[in-house]
Amino acid sequence: MALRPGLVKRFLSTSIFTSQSSPAAIASASASASASASASPPSTTLFVSGLNKRTTSEKLQEAFSKFGEVVHARVVTDRASGYSKGFGFVNYATLEDAEKGMKGMDAQFLDGWVIFAEYARPRTPPGQSAYPETNQHIG
Repeated sequence: MALRPGLVKRFLSTSIFTSQSSPAAIASASASASASASASPPSTTLFVSGLNKRTTSEKLQEAFSKFGEVVHARVVTDRASGYSKGFGFVNYATLEDAEKGMKGMDAQFLDGWVIFAEYARPRTPPGQSAYPETNQHIG
């Protein structure tokens, strides 16, 4: 079974593990997580997960603008209810700004919640999986 890139990093960054883990274990987990995060090609668009349900697009833009010129920031909301889905996207003007924003905001607090920033992956066509290795049939 393949794990989604960044999932181990998120799991190990919870307060349960960070207070009990040795520095060597944390460094090892961080290195493997950053290696999997770097598998996505650099992009001017960042995917931001772990957002507080009350975080607005304006707050997201304000937080990420400390690291470069933000062209657009958007918190994704449910069409029916209008409530945040807990993730969003930030578009930077340059790749350098996007890299600074990703490094500066990944695993940081925003509105009381730890957020995670990574390069956004391109959309997959409908009917295709973003993770082809999970499409294996058993039998």
